[in-house]
Formats: sequence, structure tokens, C-alpha cells
Amino acid sequence: MIYTLTLNPALDYIITMTDFTKDTVNRNEKEEVFAGGKGINVSQVLKNLDVENVALGFVAGFTGEKIERDLALYGCFVDFVHLRYGMSRINIKIKGNNGVLNEKRETEINGIGPLVPEEKLAQLFEKLEQIEDGDVLVLGGSAMASLPEDIYAQIIEHLEDKDVKIIVDAEKKLLTQVLPYHPFLIKPNRKELANACGVSFSDIETQDDVVKYAKMLQKKGARNILVSLGGDGALMLLEDGTVLSKTPPKGEVVDGVGAGNSMLAGFLTGFMKNGDYYEAFDLALAAGSACAFRPGLPKAKDIYDMYELVKEQPFMAVKG
Repeated sequence: MIYTLTLNPALDYIITMTDFTKDTVNRNEKEEVFAGGKGINVSQVLKNLDVENVALGFVAGFTGEKIERDLALYGCFVDFVHLRYGMSRINIKIKGNNGVLNEKRETEINGIGPLVPEEKLAQLFEKLEQIEDGDVLVLGGSAMASLPEDIYAQIIEHLEDKDVKIIVDAEKKLLTQVLPYHPFLIKPNRKELANACGVSFSDIETQDDVVKYAKMLQKKGARNILVSLGGDGALMLLEDGTVLSKTPPKGEVVDGVGAGNSMLAGFLTGFMKNGDYYEAFDLALAAGSACAFRPGLPKAKDIYDMYELVKEQPFMAVKG
């Protein structure tokens, strides 16, 4: 079984307007509300690909009720810890030109999330007991400020007596602190890779640069590293030193939100079939591209149609 953990899930409130202008009243033309969070997105795309999984995390208030209800209606299995006080966060994204004609811009305002008391954190660790040998746990996204800053490391320590494949899609300390525990896979994007290695974004320009810094994280303990590179596709450094890299099929980017999460869901879907890294990589790139080329999270047909195109793409020669 695959479990996803989203400690700080959100309702993503997306507003679209032709002309967004600061310091005045604006009228939106379109609004959408989605359950969001890295682990939640992974769960939804896995569900689209008919891969059973369980979504874990914390929810609170009316926003938490909607997150849980929407995921259940989507067909996902949910097993959240319910907090008595506060509310799950709302993340606002405003799509508009910010008063500048012919420019597409996005402004984001992210909530902070509820407080998690010690007894509720203990409940989460109790729920983690259901994870068994051979299962997969995806740790995705940020944590509330009230949680320990090494919460991911604590979770991995809690499961160290079990044969569980740990996947981490996070940034900064949440990522670097887990490396000594040898997670099966980490999935940074270019910016997150740079932050984890203590370098600037401009230091990672070429594929060889990506390999160089991925190897740095591998030396610190990560077994496999899948790096999402946006329009440049993806690169994966395997545990044995093999480097896989491909550019994505051509297409118009509609919305990149959730592409990295979709990529991770695609990888897990491919890998869980027969442990083939090459097939898993191709399905990962297909899922990420399918997400970027359409609004919302991709459906199975979107992903598998893209997979046929990805398979035809040759692997790029990169220094390993």
C-alpha cells in the first residue's frame, strides 16, 4: 500500500481576472476551490491511475471538513487526524496581469495552518503503525510551525524497524534532515536542489550541474534522486550511479501547479508494477507533462497518451 502524508493540507482558492490592480477593488471573473497539498495531489493522481493509497495528515475546522469530504468524493481513502481548534489553511492564488497589459502574472497568499497539540501529534504516530513491511510512505510538503522542525526525521525514525520505502518531496530542513536516514527517493525541483546544496539557483544551469548537486545529496544519504526541471524535463540519479534524463514532449504549458506531484505519482505507478526504473521514469515525465499541458490534475488517459510520446524520446547523454 502507498500512504501519503500531508501535514498541512489546504484549500486552494484560485481567482482569475483579466486586470488585477493593487490598492483598489477588483472583481474576479472565475473562481475555483480545490483540496491541495503535495501529498494530497499525489493521492489524487494515484487514484486517477487506479493505484490504491491512503491519505494521512491533519485537518481542522470547516476547511478541513471540505478537504476530507472532497477527497472522499474523489474516491481517495482518507485517515486524517482531526484537530478540535483552528482551521486548515486556505491558499489564495490570484491570476491576472497586475495592471500590466499582455502580461500573465500570479500572486499567491498562503495560510499558516492550525496548531497541533502534542496529543494530536501522538495520534498521527499511532496511525503510522498501520504501515507495514513493503509499503511506501510519501512525505510531502511543509509542516505547521507548531510541529517539531525535524518532524519528517522523527517519522522515519519511528518506522525504522519496518521495511518501508520512504519518499520525500519537501524543501530546506525538512529535506536535508532526512538524508542521513537514506530515503528511497527524494524529488526536488531545481530550486529545491539548489537550496538543499547551499548554492544559488543560477549555479544549476546545465544537466551536468544537476547531476553534480544530485550526487552531493546522494553522498549525504539519499538513495535515488528524481529532479523535476520544468520545460527541461526531468533527470534521475539512481542508487547505482546511472543517470536518466529526457526532455518533455512539445506542448503549451497551461498550468504547472501539481506537475511535480503528478510526476511523483507517475513514478510510483510505474515502479510499483515491476521495479523498472526506466519505465517509472518515463511514466513520471509523462504525468508531469500531462499536468502542465492541461488545467487541473491529469487523468489516466492524459498520462498514458503522453507516455506513448515520452517513450519515443531518446535518453539524453549526461555525465554520470
